[in-house]
Order: sequence, then structure tokens, then C-alpha cells
Amino acid sequence: SSETSKLEDLIDYMKRLCIVIVNYKSPDLTLDCLKSLSYQIDSDQDCVVIVDNNSGQNDLARLQSGIEQDHLRDFVRLISSPANNGFSAGNNIGIKAVDAENYLLANSDTLFRDNAIAEILYAAKRYPRSGLISPRLEWADGKPQISCFRYHRPLSELIKSAGTDIITKLLKPYNVPLRVNDQPTCPHWTSFACVLIRRNVFDTIGFLDEGFFMFFEDVDFCRRAQNAGFGILNWPRAHVVHLRGQSSSVKKKQQALKRLPTYFYRSRARYYSKYYGKVGLILSNIFWYVGRSISLIKEIFLQKPRTLPESQWIDIWNI
Repeated sequence: SSETSKLEDLIDYMKRLCIVIVNYKSPDLTLDCLKSLSYQIDSDQDCVVIVDNNSGQNDLARLQSGIEQDHLRDFVRLISSPANNGFSAGNNIGIKAVDAENYLLANSDTLFRDNAIAEILYAAKRYPRSGLISPRLEWADGKPQISCFRYHRPLSELIKSAGTDIITKLLKPYNVPLRVNDQPTCPHWTSFACVLIRRNVFDTIGFLDEGFFMFFEDVDFCRRAQNAGFGILNWPRAHVVHLRGQSSSVKKKQQALKRLPTYFYRSRARYYSKYYGKVGLILSNIFWYVGRSISLIKEIFLQKPRTLPESQWIDIWNI
């Protein structure tokens, strides 16, 4: 039973590393991620917790079968959540289940290149003031992905909705994505597709904010951590493949310019309200409209293609 599984997952001694993978209807991706990890961790010091976010019995059976077939049960623990309360909630379940010095959150659509775990742990030892450490994210062909960012601020919305080079250059300090760097960097925040978080960060600031169902939980947590004095480090010597969009439909919808789910906009509104107040959220939306007027002019008079998802002009008011 799930209750028995939860009891079995509680460990009575400190682990060096606990890797948490949240599964939601992506068991094959999760198992592929697990296989890429299996040769890189020490089962005496490390463990993996898979939290299934109420995907259904078929997913659970597939995961259990895969763990058994690949002889991974010695260091893998599967927890079945009775409800899907989102990405933050799922990760919190895994974090709370194990007593560890470090927690590595990994999306189910990630694959760990050789020595990725060793490199991340090396960086954690070398830079003890860094509370969060992320690897280089890349596509399967090795092409890097942008995974480090500046904070979202109200003016960032103008840049995003305008989609115009001159606006981006003029407002560069407010442009959220940071260029990929081959050297270690200290961004404002980093993608939680894969990130190591030290235990003392959770002890100091608490767990992921479960008010974010999905999206913006990473920038929120990094911002809280930095406010508490912890550094954010990107360590590009650790390489992790991120099959972006495979574990969630949102990225695919963004690429296809389809309407995004309500929870995306509610997370966005929660973030802006949390750090800039209700006035800041309204200002963010006003800046979005200013930028949208620029991109709309480009579409009408210059025949440029639309670059924003459907119905975003109204959906940004979802709170």
C-alpha cells in the first residue's frame, strides 16, 4: 500500500545525496533518467526517491516493474502521492522522506551524462557558500540550453511581449534569459529541471512554495535563498540532457503558440504579487500590453509572425 511505502521510504540515517524525481504520466522518461543515474551514485551514501503525482495504477506498475527489472531497488524508493498537487508539492514529498546533506531535484525528462553527479558534488565541496548548484543543460545532440536567468521584473514583460531586438537591447538589464557560459557563473536563478540544493537551505528558508503548482517555483525559491544569503552557482562542467517539453505539455504549447494552462498564469501572478505587490502585477500587465502593441504593429504592417501564445492578452489576468 502507499502508506506502507511511505513508511519504508523514511531513512533513519543521513545520506550524502538524495535525488528526487517527480513523475506524472511519464514513467518511461523517469526510468530512462534513473538508468542514466544508476552508474553514478554510491548506493551506500546516496538514494533516489521517485514521487508519483497520482498518475494512476498503470504508471505505478510500470515504474515498479522497471525498478525491479533493472535491479535498482537497493537505492530507489517509490512514493505514491494520493493527489497531484503540483511540481513543488511533489518535490517536497521526496525531500521530506529522506534525511540527506544534499538534495538533487531532477525532471523526469533529464538524462545524466557521464560524471555529471561527481561534478555537481565536486562543485558543492569546492564552493561551500553556494546553496544551489545547477549543471549545464543541453539537448541530446549536445547543443546547450539557456538555464540561467535574471529575475522576472515588471519591465521584463515588455521585452517578452514586444519580441523586438532594439527593445531587448535597450532594456538588457531587465531581459530574463542569460547567455550560455562555458565558465561557472552566479545567476539570479537557475532552472529547476536539475538543481542541487543543500539541506541547510531548506532548514533556513523552508521548502518549495506549494502555491506554485508549476512554473515560477524555481525563481521564487532562488530569490528566497539569495535573500537569506545563499549563493546560486551554475557549474557547466556537469552536463545533463534536458528533453525539454517531454514531461509537460506547456513547453510544447508555447512552441506551437497554443493557449497555456491556467496554472501557468496563476503562478505568474503569484510571483509578481509576492515580490512587487498587486500594483506590481498590474504594472507588469500594463508593460505586457505596451510590448504587445509593438509586436502587433510588426505583425500587421511588416507581416511578421505572431510569437505569443493564444489568448495571453486576457489570460495574464488569471490570479
